[in-house]
Amino acid sequence: MKALSRLATAMLTLAACGITQAHADTKGEIRIGQTLPYSGPLSGFGMIGRVQEAYFEKINAEGGINGRKIKFISMDDAYSPPKTVEHTRKLVEQDEVQVMFASLGTATNNAVHRYLNGKKIPQLFVLSGATKWADPKGFPYTMPGMAAYASEGVIYAKHILATKPNAKIAILAQNDDFGRDYVSGFKRALGDKAATMIVAEASYEVTAPTINSQLATLKASGADVLFGVVLGKFTSQLIKGIAELGWKPEMTFLPTSAASISFLAPAGLENAVGMISSSNQKDVNDVQWANDPGVKEFFAFMKQYMP
Repeated sequence: MKALSRLATAMLTLAACGITQAHADTKGEIRIGQTLPYSGPLSGFGMIGRVQEAYFEKINAEGGINGRKIKFISMDDAYSPPKTVEHTRKLVEQDEVQVMFASLGTATNNAVHRYLNGKKIPQLFVLSGATKWADPKGFPYTMPGMAAYASEGVIYAKHILATKPNAKIAILAQNDDFGRDYVSGFKRALGDKAATMIVAEASYEVTAPTINSQLATLKASGADVLFGVVLGKFTSQLIKGIAELGWKPEMTFLPTSAASISFLAPAGLENAVGMISSSNQKDVNDVQWANDPGVKEFFAFMKQYMP
C-alpha cells in the first residue's frame, strides 16, 4: 500500500538520520513536526495530516519505533508562508521536534527551506514537486516527497503531441513555483511547437477569490485544449467554471495534486468526466484494486483508526 509504505519508509529514514537518545527528550519520544493547510484555500489537503496522525497512532499502539513513541505535532498554516515560518519556528525552537515531515506546499516549504537546513533539522518528504527540493549538495537536510512537477508537465505535453498535434492550447497556472515548474516542463516538451500551439496564457494568485475572468479570457482565445495548473478551491472553480461558460475543450489536463475527490466533488463530478490527470499510486476507490492486498490493508487500517 503506497501511502502506508511511504510512512514506513519515513520511519526508517528517521533512524538513518541519526536521531539518537542524545537528541531526544527525557521521555525518549521521537518528535515529528508538520505544517498543513487545515484551513484556507487548500484545506482539502488537511485530510493528509489526519490520516498520518492516525497511522502514527497505529505505530505507537504496536510499540513505537524501537520502543520509542512518536509525538506528532501538525499545525495549520492555511497555506500562508508567514504562518508556515511562525509555526515551524515554534515546532523547532519550543516543541523541539527532531524532524519536519510531509509539510505541504511549494511557497510554504520554500519559506523555511534555509532555516531548517541551517538548524540541521531534516525536512523530509516535502509535499511539493518543485525541482528545488532535489539539491542534496546545497540543502542536504531536504528530501522531496513527490515526482517533479516539471516531469509531469512533460508527460502531458508529449501526450498532446502524440494525440492532437494541431492543438490550440490555453494555460492557466498558479503564479508561484508550483505553476512555473509545471509550465516550464510542459513548454520544454512541446519544443519549437510551443510558440504556435499555445494560444493563450493566464495566471492567478493563491489569494484571489475567483478565476472567472481568466477562464473567460482563455475561452475567448479559441483554445481546444486546456492545461489547468490549479490547486484546491481553484480546481473546483476551473471545472465548474468552464462548464458554466459552455466551454468544452477536447482535452483538459489537471495536475496530480488537483485530481482529488475533495476538489472534484464540489464542482460536480459530472463536469469532471473526461478530464485527464496522472497518478503514481493505486486509487483505492477503483474497483480494479478491490482485491489488492495493499488496498485491503488500507481499508482495515482506516476502519480501525479513522472510522
